[in-house]
Amino acid sequence: MMVYRVLIVEDHPFQLQHLAQLFRSVGGFDVQLQVDANLAIASLRSQAYHLVLTDLMMPQLDGVQFIQKMSLLPAPPVLGLMTSASARMLAGVGKVAENLGLRVAGMISKPLQIHHVLAMRRYMDGECAQGNLQPGSCQGGHSLTALTQALQSREIQAWFQPKKSLLDGRIVGAETLARWLHPDSGLLLPRSFLGDLESAGLDLQLLYSMLEQTVTAQALWAAKGYRLPVSINLSTHLLDRPDLVDTLYHAVQRLGADPKSIPFELTETSTTRRSSDYFAGTCRLRILGFGLAQDDFGKGYSSYSNLVCTPFTEMKIDRSLVAGCSSNPDMAIALASAAQLGRALGLVTVAEGVESLEDLEVVRKAQCHQVQGFIIYPAVDREGMLTLLNGQPLNTHMKKQAETFHLHESGTIYHEFYGGENTHPNRVI
Repeated sequence: MMVYRVLIVEDHPFQLQHLAQLFRSVGGFDVQLQVDANLAIASLRSQAYHLVLTDLMMPQLDGVQFIQKMSLLPAPPVLGLMTSASARMLAGVGKVAENLGLRVAGMISKPLQIHHVLAMRRYMDGECAQGNLQPGSCQGGHSLTALTQALQSREIQAWFQPKKSLLDGRIVGAETLARWLHPDSGLLLPRSFLGDLESAGLDLQLLYSMLEQTVTAQALWAAKGYRLPVSINLSTHLLDRPDLVDTLYHAVQRLGADPKSIPFELTETSTTRRSSDYFAGTCRLRILGFGLAQDDFGKGYSSYSNLVCTPFTEMKIDRSLVAGCSSNPDMAIALASAAQLGRALGLVTVAEGVESLEDLEVVRKAQCHQVQGFIIYPAVDREGMLTLLNGQPLNTHMKKQAETFHLHESGTIYHEFYGGENTHPNRVI
């Protein structure tokens, strides 16, 4: 069992000791305690921690100030938040942390209970499996030469996260996600290189690489009897390029693929310079047969106006409305409202970022069509995806590569939420 070094910051000594006891009862934590937030920052500067759990209402340095200072550290640890304040206050402070680039393992309304600690433990296990807990693992600074070489040599690979139907439990699609198999640093996730790639102006080359690798993977699966739509992220600002749509279409034709099998997810990190370029690009993608998903609905540039004026086929409800919805009634209401809107507009609704069984149950009650998230399936390479389609458990090597843990081998998610045996449920007959 991995042992995580955790720092708990709480100005009430009695509560601090109670929290320490909870973490130690779960096991796998080396617990350090601090009643003074300023001293906690000093400790973070001098020692390496995997996780920091902090209260928000503290006299010396409140939780927001603590988070702002923590974000300035060279390699900040994962963050957990707890408070007796309102759920909206907690959600707002969580946004502060996320927008400062911090990873948030949990946002907890007091009193903290053992299931909260277990949930944070699962989150940390996932981060560990993904190689995100080493100092500096989430920092950028990759050179243009290194990034260009990584794209050309296919060190940056297309991996695939399955989408499961909440109606029958079948894998009904996937999303392409970039992974860098770095020769020195091992498996890197997008947060550690995507910003550098975009700053270097290589996001278009990444798009073409992901498209070609996705089509190649689809052909491999089709040869085994599985035909799946696989969505690819498309940075919205690329629609400023007048030749983009035709280039994508001709590339798909050259590769022998069907545009209908490749929905593009419009990411919410950017927008076009002119609105006309956005609407022209999205309409032409649909005219040529590509699917179109509103990604990250509920944050960023997404709006009701864009939703009704863009020919979307799918709505992906952002993880900010999903992760933690089981413990936040306001979030659950917003999730249900978004799902109802998508259904009313005739869109396939996908809840992304599902990380707990409790959140999954809320998503089911909201009547989302599909679900995607680490607790359902992590991203896997194309061979790992074929294994999942065959209804087989991932072997030990694949599990480690796929950033996964015990739920896949036991089949807990499938049996508890879909019922029956998961025996070749996706083969095209």
